[in-house]
Amino acid sequence: MEQRPLGKSGVKVSRMGLGCMGMSEFYGPADEAESRATLEMAVDRGISFLDTADFYGAGKNEELLADILRRRRREIVLATKFGFARDPAAPNDATRRTLNGKPEYVRKACEASLRRLGVEVIDLYYLHRVDPATPVEETVGAMAQLVKEGKVRALGLSEATAEHIRRAAKVHPIAALQSEFSLWTRDPEDGPLQACRELDITLVPYSPLGRGFLTGQIRTPADFAEDDFRRNNPRFQGENFQRNLALVERVGALARQKGCTPGQLALAWVMGQGDDVVPIPGTKRRKYLEENLGALEVRLTREDLAGIEAVFPRGAVSGARYASGTVGARPDAQGRRPG
Repeated sequence: MEQRPLGKSGVKVSRMGLGCMGMSEFYGPADEAESRATLEMAVDRGISFLDTADFYGAGKNEELLADILRRRRREIVLATKFGFARDPAAPNDATRRTLNGKPEYVRKACEASLRRLGVEVIDLYYLHRVDPATPVEETVGAMAQLVKEGKVRALGLSEATAEHIRRAAKVHPIAALQSEFSLWTRDPEDGPLQACRELDITLVPYSPLGRGFLTGQIRTPADFAEDDFRRNNPRFQGENFQRNLALVERVGALARQKGCTPGQLALAWVMGQGDDVVPIPGTKRRKYLEENLGALEVRLTREDLAGIEAVFPRGAVSGARYASGTVGARPDAQGRRPG
């Protein structure tokens, strides 16, 4: 497995990571046994970069990783996040959330994550979203103190604007920016990616498969489980769904010409955007992990990349990234801010 540096932190990770969110929440019923097997297979196959957050499953996702971390810690670069706070009155309702970047909360959140994960240090600690009520300098300052104390190795931001990235980097080096980035979500190209490259920060795309849509395996909204959050996502509803499906079918045609799956082509496109781009496709099933790993063997030429751009140009996707009123949502590539 090829390795890539996380910014200037000295930490190196596998060319592709594994997003663990869906193992505990958001994408239908959990299957803990299959999730554990998927984690094991990922590390066996050389994926060292595991991504979680205290928000996923209200801490259950971090607890899920504790077993493999206990047994195989030296093989794993662990990333987790803080910043979203759930409503204590409804901890199982992920839509009832607030943002908290207050310095005192940073320490509290980190210590809670360390306990759930069963580790002494977090390799990469992200601010999940910038809290508009707290200057990012104050939040990152508190995170930097955790580095000094040896509880965290490197710092990251998630879904931050170019301005916030630059302000944060003046307080402490930022190793990674995690943002949604794929053929159908190219918002980082509107400033954040440029800021990352100015400051030698690695871009870590989540949902590089368009929340599964770019795999070509989702044909109707009925394919989603009842509790799948995508049912309420504008891009998966009504006319938006049909328009976006037509785009995916075009990608599928190119994938057939290339001898790979649509998902592998989409992942290869993301990795083709630069060596400083390290995607973390999420899955809770071994068969999809196997398919994702196959993307590492897909080599795209300039002509291939131009052909993909021609059939799936930037801004072609229909619908906003998030439903109206979603806490923590940033404006999308077209400048539309939910809520």
